[in-house]
Amino acid sequence: MKEKLVTSKVQFGTAAVFMTAISTILGAVMFLRFGYAVGNVGFFGTLMIIVIGHLITIPTAMALAEIATNQKVEGGGEYFIISRSFGLNSGAAIGLALFFSQAISVAFYIIAFAQAFDPVINFLQVNYNFMLDKRMISLIAMAALTTLMLTRGAGSGIKALYGVVGLLFLSIVFFFFGSPITELESGITTLTDTVANPDDFFLVFAICFPAFTGMTAGVGLSGDLKNPKKSIPIGTLSATLIGMIIYVLIAYKLSMSASAQELVGDQLIMSRIALWGPIIPLGLAAATISSALGSIMVAPRTLQALAGDGIFPSQIINKWLSLGKANTNEPTNASLVTCLIAFFFIAIGDVDFVAQIISMFFMVTYGSICFISFLEHFAADPSYRPAFKSKWYLSLLGTILCVWLMFKMNPGYAFLSISFMIFTFIGISYYLKDRQGMTAIFQGAIFQLSRGLQVFLQKAKKENIDSHWRPSIICLSSESFERFAAYDLLRWISHRYGFGTHIHLIKDYLSKESHNLAKADLGRLIKIGDISKSNVFVDTLVSPSITSAITQIIQLPGISGKENNMILFEYPKDEPDVLNDIVDNFKLIFISDFDFCVLGTSDRGFGYKREIHIWITSKDYENANLMILLSYIILGHPDWKDGEIKIFALFPESELVEQKEYLLNLAKTGRLPISPNNIVLVEQKSDMDAKQIINDFSTDADLTIIGIRGEQIKATGRDMFLGYDKISNVLFINSTREKQIE
Repeated sequence: MKEKLVTSKVQFGTAAVFMTAISTILGAVMFLRFGYAVGNVGFFGTLMIIVIGHLITIPTAMALAEIATNQKVEGGGEYFIISRSFGLNSGAAIGLALFFSQAISVAFYIIAFAQAFDPVINFLQVNYNFMLDKRMISLIAMAALTTLMLTRGAGSGIKALYGVVGLLFLSIVFFFFGSPITELESGITTLTDTVANPDDFFLVFAICFPAFTGMTAGVGLSGDLKNPKKSIPIGTLSATLIGMIIYVLIAYKLSMSASAQELVGDQLIMSRIALWGPIIPLGLAAATISSALGSIMVAPRTLQALAGDGIFPSQIINKWLSLGKANTNEPTNASLVTCLIAFFFIAIGDVDFVAQIISMFFMVTYGSICFISFLEHFAADPSYRPAFKSKWYLSLLGTILCVWLMFKMNPGYAFLSISFMIFTFIGISYYLKDRQGMTAIFQGAIFQLSRGLQVFLQKAKKENIDSHWRPSIICLSSESFERFAAYDLLRWISHRYGFGTHIHLIKDYLSKESHNLAKADLGRLIKIGDISKSNVFVDTLVSPSITSAITQIIQLPGISGKENNMILFEYPKDEPDVLNDIVDNFKLIFISDFDFCVLGTSDRGFGYKREIHIWITSKDYENANLMILLSYIILGHPDWKDGEIKIFALFPESELVEQKEYLLNLAKTGRLPISPNNIVLVEQKSDMDAKQIINDFSTDADLTIIGIRGEQIKATGRDMFLGYDKISNVLFINSTREKQIE
């Protein structure tokens, strides 16, 4: 993964960020659609649009300022921030959407620029009967802008901005000093008046939302700034706040100067209100050209940054798009692509259609930036120390509002824009597989969430722990890479209902060599877990003996937040000496109140994973529920999707009738969680050995589960685990107490 994007010779300061942002904020929508908004939803409705819009843009601006003062924002602006936080693949998917929104914005502003020529078009039509198509004006203006950017670059664009921003503010001043064109009654009625059958509030919001998107325009110049950490926060926040104040004043002035019908019926109603009418078309021309300049400087830099990260499948395309001029790194080729996209949307010529498309892509970008800020707050990363700090709840609010408003404005466009990014992400991930994976920002958030949940669970009351029991099992094995049966068992138990921890034991004293070996083995275990797609937590332990290792692991905190409650050992049936360590340390486990499991493995393994046989006796009811619960949990894994459970109840002939009635009663009352149809009663005659009966009945079983008791282990030692050579893998279980199942 590349750590840096293409950088260029720094040129600009804070003024460039402010000018680019404010010229885009005070743009076409303000001149052409604020009258439409006031006429359809009234002043208070327009005020609500401004407030909601800034509930998105202000948290975004603050999040940008925060991130920019924590890290060096290189070329690509918003894309750099998103990709370095979410990772290059997901960042590229959002970055492409951002680029298209910036490129389409150029078309939007140029289409709006042609609206400034309405007086000229009307004059030609009335006096010379000549009808001039506005698209011709847009195309000529776009051609001129393309020539400027391809030949002179952003430096000329910034110089031009100073002039057009001056004209823009002058037109706004003339508007404020203008007089009403209709005598209106002052009061609340004037501020709430709308046309008959007004457009839906969220449609009006979608059309007006591009007015609020300009505040991040200056961020796109990040690679050309002398001091991004200073210029981005000051320039962005000041432009956002000044723009909001001007919007409120303009909405109020419009509502007090013309009727709702006049506001909706005349796109250039501001020229009829202004002190000198012709200044408004000039201001509109200045606003749209300045906004177009801002967008056409930013969009190519985003595309150049994307290509610099190699997100396109062809290296030839990446190299061509990332190429810049020798001295300034001006993205000439990326500018050409941006201009061609703008030409296409200019040919469409529908301002409102283009506005809604822009709104969707900007919403995703802003939501992502706010989400990054929220995650950084939540993750509490010590390396995240921005000079400017936003509030986590503002960032969360911005994220939620972006998603909600997308679907409120236009569900169809929202679905298409999100689908576009999903398919883009899938495509990029397909040919850039090495860039997949969780990024640090998510890991930090998950760490904090996990820590909070574990503390909460530890403090929670532990009432009825047996009735709400679930396995939190630790497996200790020194043969993790030779025998996989125990790991598979953990994998099945941990799939959905339980929690599993696999500890690989390295029998040695702790030293530099053994520590390095433990780290290497942990990497191997993690790789195994990734390949098998398991939910097992893995770790290594260096300890000189099995006894010291058991002493350590029974004191480990549970990874789930719940205490560990079960321990698993394994041994190969053809190596019975392995059982000595297990039997010798049984007392340690018994006094620690752990359920105790021993898995005996054979060459047959778990067979076809079709049948689990459970064996219980009249003296073994305490183990029964635990054995049955574990069986159900194992069957919940896809590997056992065709499996079934059979219970074999082994009793002497004299107890058979009595125990049958007792077992059926347990099953009917729910104390034994199994259907009576799955219970098979087996008679044990006095001359028959229980192990032989189990060998005969469970020869074809894929897993056999047998209950054991502590006193049996004390009395017979390892012999109680031997003698099951005719059956496949066998799991011995000792439950510390009977598990109540409700």
